[in-house]
Amino acid sequence: MFHENTQKTSDLYNRLVPEKKGIRKFSNLQMKRLKNLNINKFDPTTLTEDEIECFARLDIDPDTITWNRVLDTNDRFLRGITVGQSPTEKGQTRQTQFDITVASELMAIIALSNDMADMINRIERIVVAHNKNGEPVSCLDLGVSGAVSVLLKDCLEPTLMQTIEGTPVFVHAGPFANIAHGNSSILADKVALKLVGEDGYVITEAGFGADIGMEKFCNIKCRSSGLEPDLVVIVATIRALKMHGGGPDVSPGKPLPDEYNMENLELLEKGSQNLIKHIENVKKFNVPCLVALNIFEGDTANEINLLKEFVYNNTRVEVVESSHWSYGGKGGERLARKVVEITNREDNDNFKFLYDVDRSIKEKIEIIAKEIYGASGVRFEDKALEQISWFEKYGYDKLPICMAKTHLSLSHDKNLKGRPTGFEVPIREIGGSFGAGFLYPMVGSISKMPGLPTRPCFYDIELNLETGKIEGLF
Repeated sequence: MFHENTQKTSDLYNRLVPEKKGIRKFSNLQMKRLKNLNINKFDPTTLTEDEIECFARLDIDPDTITWNRVLDTNDRFLRGITVGQSPTEKGQTRQTQFDITVASELMAIIALSNDMADMINRIERIVVAHNKNGEPVSCLDLGVSGAVSVLLKDCLEPTLMQTIEGTPVFVHAGPFANIAHGNSSILADKVALKLVGEDGYVITEAGFGADIGMEKFCNIKCRSSGLEPDLVVIVATIRALKMHGGGPDVSPGKPLPDEYNMENLELLEKGSQNLIKHIENVKKFNVPCLVALNIFEGDTANEINLLKEFVYNNTRVEVVESSHWSYGGKGGERLARKVVEITNREDNDNFKFLYDVDRSIKEKIEIIAKEIYGASGVRFEDKALEQISWFEKYGYDKLPICMAKTHLSLSHDKNLKGRPTGFEVPIREIGGSFGAGFLYPMVGSISKMPGLPTRPCFYDIELNLETGKIEGLF
């Protein structure tokens, strides 16, 4: 933007395609851009004035820039900033913001890429802004897709780590579970499957329940990877279900309310309706389901028995107690054996997607809202409708949907606990991660730059000078 606004087109073109030792030639990335512009010329000296203008100028509309700087720290004051205030920038001042690193589309791309070529293609498709004619401006148009790919080539390789008991795990990629799909990487899954062999088992995470993480795992990640799940394990706790039954909110830094430290069968039964809905969501994809009840101190036998009976009577899905919180791997042995038993059944190969990507954007959003959240309908605000028209115009309407909503409720409203019904989901705007390969409707307000609470965990972290060890992380 700076260089286009301070140079004539001829000077700009000469700098973009300079003469070196008497020869002018386009770079490989510039050749790709020419092809996208339908300019089938490869000699820089043969372009017409109109072709030079089209090639050299992106003509970005600054009000449409969607690409933000990212920083891997929590800083609420970076949610809104002003850049370009130096006199040397010659009037390029504009308002923007920082996002946390995991909210970058690049993180989603790393998680959804099948190999290096796939990653490069996705990076080239990233749309960072519109030009003043309303057309998309891509990472390839900027000419940086190759450099970005070089920076990320090592990031694409999964990191092999281990649990405190020595179990091998891949920790790879961390896409935001709201505006992105919140799943570990496809490459980590595929490498793990290769390592365990045909008779092995791979557990992969899909964050934020069966209304967000699992739905996106199935509709977005499975479409990219070609892999299908053999089993979905829903992890539940007595305490969380009591919260969904109408128990008081838990305030950071304050003692846990008494309702969660003592037996309360009434709250638990009411809140278990939330778990029933999650199980029903799994069944919509024709995948077997199992509930892992993560046992904590204070959970009573009466509460455990009530939950197991309630869930089985309503869904015919088994609840298996797992005491890994107390006993580590040994405490999860019963759960592991049940996982093996269910995945070895011969009737597990019936996976299906929730929707066809060829349906309209509105239809796909409405299917998710009604089928997965239990909404009565969807309300599209004017800005969202304008964006839908733009997506349709430029061929982005066949992408899967990645709903950005709160994880604290099945609905869009974090205060609606349990299993809410009769609510309408508002769609205020829709973003596009075209490189990652999905659209993300904004359901309410989602912050992409976290702040710190009144009492952050850094109060507990320090270095022990005698042992040299870090204390207070856990």
